[in-house]
Amino acid sequence: MAREAGSVALDYQRRGITADTKEDDSPVTAADRACEKLIVERIGRAFPDDGFLGEEGANRESRNGRKWIVDPIDGTRDFVRGIPLWAVLIGFEQDGEVVAGAAYCPGQGLLVSAGKGGGTWQDGKRLRVSEISALADAVLCFNGFNKKGVGGMPGILPWVEQFWAVRGLGGAVDAMLISLGKADVWIEPNAKPWDFAPLKIIVEEAGGRFGAFDGSSSIYQGNGYACTPALEPHILEFLKRSS
Repeated sequence: MAREAGSVALDYQRRGITADTKEDDSPVTAADRACEKLIVERIGRAFPDDGFLGEEGANRESRNGRKWIVDPIDGTRDFVRGIPLWAVLIGFEQDGEVVAGAAYCPGQGLLVSAGKGGGTWQDGKRLRVSEISALADAVLCFNGFNKKGVGGMPGILPWVEQFWAVRGLGGAVDAMLISLGKADVWIEPNAKPWDFAPLKIIVEEAGGRFGAFDGSSSIYQGNGYACTPALEPHILEFLKRSS
């Protein structure tokens, strides 16, 4: 489904797109709406008792404890500008726990998926996070220094300076790189459940850690981080100082 939705979005992009602005000042396009409609209708026919939570308005209560959480185009700003770092995100929640997910970045030809207890996979290859344990050797992905919430992080620039490299690729791709072992820390200061749902299980099943700034592992707190296990104490210490 993620691949199919990605193909639909690419077709819209090739024909030319314009964006509207939602109430939260984020952009939305016809492609966002069409991709979410495709995913929700297809899954809804197969699993009529399942619930939905989608960025573009899909919202149906679950009758069986199962819920699909969908971001049809994560990174709409990139999509609109032709930056090939947007992704289709589909997460699956069972009784309040994310147990499966897929993330597909058409611009990179990158599809990563995971299931609870089954590992994280790309093209038949099982993925593992890196074994990096020192900030001086680590790649930090920080999504949005201009986002709400960053101003409340005193000392963030001196902390960031400790890393080997700093990147910001829009969120989904940042987390996917953690699972691929190509980056080591991802900080997301302001996001929604659909931004996190599949990425949480993808990172965790690759051996990494995911958490919210309040110390929980919830996707509903409005912020989050992912990292290699050895680097988590550094992240928690920084977040504690910031709070």
